[in-house]
This record gives sequence, structure tokens and C-alpha cells, in this order.
Amino acid sequence: MRNSFTRKHTALAVACALALGIFSVSANAQTPNFTYSDRNALLVDSQGVPYKNSFGECWRISFGPASPWTAACGGVLPPVAAVQVVAPAPASAPVVMAAVAPLPVYERVTFDANILFDSDKSAIQPAGRDKLDQFVSNIRGLDTQSIMAIGYADRMGTQADNQVLAEQRVDAVKAYLVGQGIASNRVQTSAKGEMQPTTALADCKDANNATNVACMQPDRHVFIEVSGTRLVN
Repeated sequence: MRNSFTRKHTALAVACALALGIFSVSANAQTPNFTYSDRNALLVDSQGVPYKNSFGECWRISFGPASPWTAACGGVLPPVAAVQVVAPAPASAPVVMAAVAPLPVYERVTFDANILFDSDKSAIQPAGRDKLDQFVSNIRGLDTQSIMAIGYADRMGTQADNQVLAEQRVDAVKAYLVGQGIASNRVQTSAKGEMQPTTALADCKDANNATNVACMQPDRHVFIEVSGTRLVN
């Protein structure tokens, strides 16, 4: 019955058998790594050994006068260059993405200092220098636009004299900051004289004496302020 197959039927049977996986092997055999060989039209494994079905018959894969399977395997066939059916390659290892560094975080900060002066003086006192040193230390590493310094004077004396005194005081503060490494063009100055006193008129109304001088101490000052951004630790 099998010998009556035509070539067309033989090819169709082979294709169906390969597609449906009807081959079976003995319990001790492993699934072969098949090679389609044109030599003698036999199905052989990668070592050139003919593949056999459960009945010990060899399987033929090409056209020819013999049946699609035959007991006459013709011995071991040497390996030949042919298209080989192999197991799929293992999946490549997953790509590990490098961790993205977090963006730097900045905070907005403001620093100020109030430098007091003696009556009718523009020299910076030791306490004032300490405050300026602390101010300079605080703004290290600060991304700033500019530093604003404003000079003031009390109401004793003439308005013109007090305006000049306020300018001298703010200039002294700027010179000290520049001496500590602050760029001169970053320090903006202004002088208000006695026009914007800190004390109220009713608080310091004594004559030009020691009591009144002490009362107006807050009016004799230079106020400095800076704001900017700084990297958060």
C-alpha cells in the first residue's frame, strides 16, 4: 500500500508528518537535532545518523523509487552541509538601564545684617565687623544677583550733613565686603540720610544729649541684604 504513493503523495505525507510531529523515538533516545540531507534522501541527525521511527525504519525525505520509510537505512551516512533545524537561541540577557542621577535641588535664601555706628561716625566698630564676617560666610556658594547696602543717619544735625554721613557709612561697609572677596560690582549702595528713621519722633525727643544719642542709636546704621539660590545638601 505504501509503495503505491506517488512522488506528490510522498512529499505531502512527509510535510504533514513533520508539521504534526508524528515521529516517535525510543524511551532512552533524545529528540534529534535534524538535518535535511539530499544524500540517499534520508532524514539524518546532525551526526549523520539516519533517524528511525518506532518500528526501526528509516525515514526518507526526497523523491525516489523507495517507500517514504524503509528498513534499509544503508548504514551511517557522513554529515553533509545542509539546512539544519536547531532549537531557538536563548533570549539575550535583559538590558540593565543605568540609574538616572536625580536633578539638583536649589532653595531660595535671604541673608541680611544691620551694622550700627557711633554718633557722627562712619568707622565700623568691632561688633560691626563680626556681623559682616558672618554675613560673608553665610553667602558663600550662594548664586546671587547683587547685594544691596543702604546707609542711614539719625535726626541730630542738619539734613545735608546726615545725608553725607549716611553715604560715608555705606561706603565703609562696601569697602569691607570687597576686602573680604565680594566683587565690587555686586554690591549696590544707597543712602537715605535721616529721611527714614527707625525710631519714632515721639520716642527720642530730648535735646542733643547723651540720653537722646542713646535713644537714636537704631537710626545710625547700614542695612545690607542679599537673596539668591543655593544647592540643597
